[in-house]
Amino acid sequence: MASLELGDQLCFSVYAAAHAFTRFYKPLLDPLGLTYPQYLVLLTLWQEDGLPLREIGARLGLDSGTLTPLLRRMEHAGFVTRARDSADERVLRIHLTPSGKRLRKRAEAFPRKIGRALDCTAAEMAALRGTLLALRDSLDGAAA
Repeated sequence: MASLELGDQLCFSVYAAAHAFTRFYKPLLDPLGLTYPQYLVLLTLWQEDGLPLREIGARLGLDSGTLTPLLRRMEHAGFVTRARDSADERVLRIHLTPSGKRLRKRAEAFPRKIGRALDCTAAEMAALRGTLLALRDSLDGAAA
C-alpha cells in the first residue's frame, strides 16, 4: 500500500524543490528589480523577442490572467513594451526594451551559480532537466 507520509510524496519533493529554486534566485533577482516569474518571461523573450502573449503563456504554463499584471509591472519598470500586432489587433505582442535586453548580460552568471549550488556538472544538470521534463510530460499526458 502506498504511503501517505508527506516525506514519501514525489509531488511534495518537486514542490519543495521549486520553492528552493525561487528562494535561491531571490537575492540574484532583487538587485535587478525582478521577481522569479518576471525572470522566466525575460528568459523567454531573450530567446525570441516579440512573442504574442499567448505564446509566452504556453511556453511558461501561465494563463493570461497571471501574465497580464506581471507584464504590466514589467512594462512600468521599463523592461518590456506591450503592443497590438499591426496585422491582427487581437494579438498582443511583448517586446524587450533596451533596458530589458541589458538585463541579459547581468543574468548570464546565474546558470553557473545554480550549478555550483547544486554541485552538479553540466551533464548532470542536463540529465536532471530531462528527467523533470519527462515527468511533466507524463503527468500532462495522464491529465489529458
